[in-house]
Amino acid sequence: MRPMLWVTTAVLALVSATACGATADKSDTNADSGKPATGLRLMVPNAAGGGYDTTARVAAKVMEDAKIATGVQVFNLPGAGGTVGLQRVVNEKGNGKLAMQMGLGVVGATYTSKSKATLTQTTPIAKMIEEAGAIVVPKNSPYKTIGDLVTAWKANPKGMAVGGGSSPGGPDHLLPMQLAQAVGIEPKDVNFVSYDGGGELLPALLGSKIAFGASGFGEFLDQVQSGQVRVLAVTSEQPIEALKDVPTLKGSGIDLVFTNWRGIVAPPGISDADKKVWIDALTKMHDSAEWKSELDKHGWTDAFVTGDEFGKFLTDQDKAVADILTKLGLAA
Repeated sequence: MRPMLWVTTAVLALVSATACGATADKSDTNADSGKPATGLRLMVPNAAGGGYDTTARVAAKVMEDAKIATGVQVFNLPGAGGTVGLQRVVNEKGNGKLAMQMGLGVVGATYTSKSKATLTQTTPIAKMIEEAGAIVVPKNSPYKTIGDLVTAWKANPKGMAVGGGSSPGGPDHLLPMQLAQAVGIEPKDVNFVSYDGGGELLPALLGSKIAFGASGFGEFLDQVQSGQVRVLAVTSEQPIEALKDVPTLKGSGIDLVFTNWRGIVAPPGISDADKKVWIDALTKMHDSAEWKSELDKHGWTDAFVTGDEFGKFLTDQDKAVADILTKLGLAA
């Protein structure tokens, strides 16, 4: 299971139905006018406050501030590890104004949730960032180092709950499973508690409903800075600039590196002009000083690719995750 995933080593209320289903008119795209794009809507397929939500809202703000797009609407449609949102995107065939923030978690959820909708049905727009994972405990936790945590975990793996902001098959599930194997714990003995995004994981962690959390470190930066949680280790190859004093797993003697990623897909059957609007807007966003500042602020790694190149990456990821989950008995 070690090759399991170096997965880049190893993705407001609802608006009215009339706005949801309409295919974008080419005259509204501003694809070649030089004017800001208008009417773009970005769905987050899990609860507010998580990594997808943060990434989508930061991207929307940068596009607004840099006058790349105006009136970008970000809204949440949580459920089933992101596959409720995915089904919505697939159902919106031809709607060039809609896109969905997603990542590795949605890839896994399509299998574990037995989703009828698949990412291969969507239109790939862009892969945006990569992010290391983190092992996090509440401030009053008895575990001061990753070594302390692993010692206690090995002594009673079923009695220590680990929470993640993704369903089985997502990055926050795969990370503790890989960590368990790396330290000599049978993955089947791990007491994993699934939450729908970091927005639900954080209260469980702060309320000590779980012994520790495994998720993207960027989801906890505010709480780390305020002293509410402590990061015991990050899963990157090298230490993270935003968490200078936190060791890596490898630096702590645990042979594991794990990286998550996030990207954007659109409904199937959108026009070339609408696809160009999204790719052009995100490319301009990626090239902006504002986005580079946000990458530094959140500790995200730039991983920008678009269109067919992102599509090939998605196909490779889909196969890798399917193989892994089949070995774990989580996919047929």
